[in-house]
Amino acid sequence: MTEGKRRRGLTAASALLGGVMVLSACSGSGDDTGSGGGGGKGASQAQVDEAAAKKTSEAQIKITPKDGSNNASINNSAAVAVTKGTLTEVTMTTTDGTVVEGEIAADKKSWKPSVQLERATAYKLTATAEDSKGRAAHENASFTTVSPANSFIGNFTPDDGSTVGVGMPVSINFDKAIANKAEVQKGITVSTSSGQEVACHWFNPNRMDCRPEDYWQENSTVTLKLALDGVEGAEGVYGVQQKTVNFKIGRNQVSVVDAETKQMKVTQDGKTVRTIPISAGSPENKTWEGQMVISEKFKETRMDGATVGFTDDDGKGEYDIKDVPHAMRLSNSGTFLHGNYWGAKSIFGSANTSHGCIGLADTQGANDPNTPGAWFYDNSIVGDVVVVKNTGDKTVAPDNGLNGWNMDWAQWKAGSAV
Repeated sequence: MTEGKRRRGLTAASALLGGVMVLSACSGSGDDTGSGGGGGKGASQAQVDEAAAKKTSEAQIKITPKDGSNNASINNSAAVAVTKGTLTEVTMTTTDGTVVEGEIAADKKSWKPSVQLERATAYKLTATAEDSKGRAAHENASFTTVSPANSFIGNFTPDDGSTVGVGMPVSINFDKAIANKAEVQKGITVSTSSGQEVACHWFNPNRMDCRPEDYWQENSTVTLKLALDGVEGAEGVYGVQQKTVNFKIGRNQVSVVDAETKQMKVTQDGKTVRTIPISAGSPENKTWEGQMVISEKFKETRMDGATVGFTDDDGKGEYDIKDVPHAMRLSNSGTFLHGNYWGAKSIFGSANTSHGCIGLADTQGANDPNTPGAWFYDNSIVGDVVVVKNTGDKTVAPDNGLNGWNMDWAQWKAGSAV
């Protein structure tokens, strides 16, 4: 290459490199001493950033849970809060576009949904706020609530607002086996306006009942609080309930069935109000003994012996009565106190003839209010106590129905996990 050609090549390369540098520069020549008006030729990066900051809202929006969260709470998620500003609009939808109702607080500093969220559901939140100068800020988040496979609930009785008898325990049946019993029990409190001490007892990993040492004080109020949201019941399985339940204890009704005398004495608040002739289990099919609690009431129900093991050689039930009147359940295994229209009137008070239930004289159709069966049904509520004695059989198991009263106080408290 001649000297002239080499010089011409260097000159061209220099011009090309200079062009690249000019094209790739962010703010002119890099001289920060220029006039810089409006991002022009002499504007510095600092000046551009300052100008942008003047247009940015000071409002700071926070959405809970964080964007992208999984296993979010169905109770405490979807909270929106703002500082240095006020909320102007919040929209929450499911992935299919269904709008979730919610409300901005009176001070416009927060928002929350008006309904409980669903499990295993994806939600999207969009929030807008303004600062004192009217400048808008925006925030978005998406999250998914905890799935049924990764959560547990406790199905409890009695219901909120109900009135029950003095024997009614708080009984909670969990839909998943609980391994961390202590942690779950700490999230459950049961208290009473009477001041009675209440203890809880685990019958198995799925069931916990709570009661005082003696029957509930009549006309008291019992409060059940479930603070289980986020509590790990087993590995990777979390509670979702957060609620308070109140129920009232009614008058003190305890009925004592004596299978030997074949009489039932009904007491209310310590006074005998009626003595009723009964027919208990036959010598071949004795009735359980012990303290039992009425857990369900049916004006009429079907009783099929095959469902509780009483079958003929053909496999069919020894009995199948489709319209048993005034039936009240005393155990999960099929013990009822019920009306009987098919037996001779002479058996009541004189003979024990049943397959283990306690029968009272009644009429078919359950429409005669003057029968002993109808009277007892009308004067009983769920939670009333029926004490059965002198049958010659063993005591009903404490977990067979709501019958934990057949366990003494020391044994009961020994079943607590805390």
